[in-house]
Amino acid sequence: MHRITPFLLVAFASFTSAVPSPRSTHVLHERRAMEPVEWAKISRLEADSILPMRIGLAQQNLHLVEEMLTAVSHPESPKYGQHYSAAEIVDTFKPSEETVQAVTNWLVNAGISRDRLQLSLNKGWIHVNASTAEAEDLLKTEYHVYMHPSGAKQIGCHNYSVPAHVQRHVDLIKPTVHFNHQAGDDFARRKLDTEPLTDIVSGPIVAGDASDASIPANLVNCDKQITLACLRALYKIDYTPVSTHVNTFGIVELTPQAFLPGDLDLFFKNFVPSLIGVRPTPVLIDGAVVQNTSQSFNSNGESSLDLEYGMGLTAPQPIILLQTGDLVEGGRFDNWLDAVDGSFCTFEGGDVPGEDGIYPDSIGSPQSCGIIKPPNVISTSYSQDEATATLAYAVRQCTEYAKLGMLGTTVIYSSGDNGVGGRNNVCLDVHDNEDPTNGTTFNPRFPAACPFLTAVGATQVNPGSTVDDPEGACEQVIFSGGGFSNIFAMPSYQALAVNDYVNAHLTPSPYPVGTYNTSGSRAFPDIAANGANYVIGVDGTLSLVFGTSASAPVVASVITLINDARIAIGKGPVGFINPVLYSPIFAPAFNDIVTGGNQGCGTPGFNATPGWDPVTGVGTPNFPRLLDLFKSLP
Repeated sequence: MHRITPFLLVAFASFTSAVPSPRSTHVLHERRAMEPVEWAKISRLEADSILPMRIGLAQQNLHLVEEMLTAVSHPESPKYGQHYSAAEIVDTFKPSEETVQAVTNWLVNAGISRDRLQLSLNKGWIHVNASTAEAEDLLKTEYHVYMHPSGAKQIGCHNYSVPAHVQRHVDLIKPTVHFNHQAGDDFARRKLDTEPLTDIVSGPIVAGDASDASIPANLVNCDKQITLACLRALYKIDYTPVSTHVNTFGIVELTPQAFLPGDLDLFFKNFVPSLIGVRPTPVLIDGAVVQNTSQSFNSNGESSLDLEYGMGLTAPQPIILLQTGDLVEGGRFDNWLDAVDGSFCTFEGGDVPGEDGIYPDSIGSPQSCGIIKPPNVISTSYSQDEATATLAYAVRQCTEYAKLGMLGTTVIYSSGDNGVGGRNNVCLDVHDNEDPTNGTTFNPRFPAACPFLTAVGATQVNPGSTVDDPEGACEQVIFSGGGFSNIFAMPSYQALAVNDYVNAHLTPSPYPVGTYNTSGSRAFPDIAANGANYVIGVDGTLSLVFGTSASAPVVASVITLINDARIAIGKGPVGFINPVLYSPIFAPAFNDIVTGGNQGCGTPGFNATPGWDPVTGVGTPNFPRLLDLFKSLP
């Protein structure tokens, strides 16, 4: 068994230290990780507003998370592929009876009748609908309403406290300080501002130099326009699924982001005629709708990209659309945890751990719970700055991704599009980790920085090159997100590769102390795929887009095809793939990226180098080699 590293950095210890509150026996439990940028506090929340309070109970045996996940995920483990059942996971990590009783007694003694409390199926959460006045008295805090210039609203408090004797039994309480810092996805800026591409039926969209007869016509312009044919040529993907009745592939989209049927058909008409009229299977989570009233690039571009390439690369594999959030609250990037398994639900018939919508929903959307078995692969192209997540929230959520891996699900997230910077290229202040205008400290992304999922960076076909030439790190419009977590410790599976990189290229560090975390933390991304010049159908035209949000569904598609081939020979899905990605045995299955970088925060960032690097991970997939190696595993 490989050495198990600590789950968290030492900084986690500071979270649980009891800080006396000036009121009663309460101690400070959480404060907001970062004040919301662009959001204005407009008023106190009315005292009689009803808040769906969720109290996350401290779980048992979290020290076993990495060990259990490694046991079923490492290619050299005798238990590889022997994924756990949901019942086994619940039994291992459920809170103790002492914890359940301690929190229950606190609430009852505070005047909340026992019949108002609901305990989750896995005993992990207690739910109670409480008035603002009740919540403020329980937590010794004040709730305010915040408004974004777009008109979006959220509620929250700056900090909250709990009784000292209860603190060790509580991970976090919501809604409180866990603020969704963005009103919507930052997708529009990744569109190339050119005239719409001409609709085509066959051949390249833009005529190129076809003087080299060895280059097929549909591959001539892959340095300018990426299509399905370009991706298949780059990664040698030549496989048609045969296990589609058993295999599953889910793609997450956040309302109001949604696809338009006509856009799918526009893309399919040009590149996959057999899919014209085919649609993803929608799973509507927390009152979600696949809306078509807001039609703009920013409302439809992400969904178009994810679905067109996910469906196109895995056809005829049916795609499950995990559409999340209603038109009142919108979606949060991890709400899909609500739907994928009942064992994670906050209360019977309710919600689960995750960044659920917290502003009171005026239309009373139904809350989803365990309405679908976790797909074998889930691709998500949304994220937030790690610095905007509280420690307890990030840890709790990351643990849930580990549990999904233990069940046999591959969780894929994009690594971000601003190099070593955060959303909108914002960097941190070295002194207080705040989000200032002139920050110089690198700003890693979350959930990409979680060690229990697969983070995907971006590459490009370099200008003037062909699909037969080596790719470089993406440096057109976007820069591949990558770096080192400020929360999570380095997992054992990547220690050798990351330490080799650090010793060869960051010792001594080229940047001042404090520019990035040098204490031995989780490094990302894990793998990469092309993220430049994607042709998509959106809002009735063909356009070019860029981003790791394109790379993520490509890698997810590759893993879906591998799962199909394994299922066809009587084996199971691969589940959590990171220990395999970093295994020396699998090194020949990746195209090493050795040029380019991911600048940000006024620096060149990091560089792509031989071996793993915090720009493109282990490289891009060589599908036939990767397929053969995965098929050889149990």
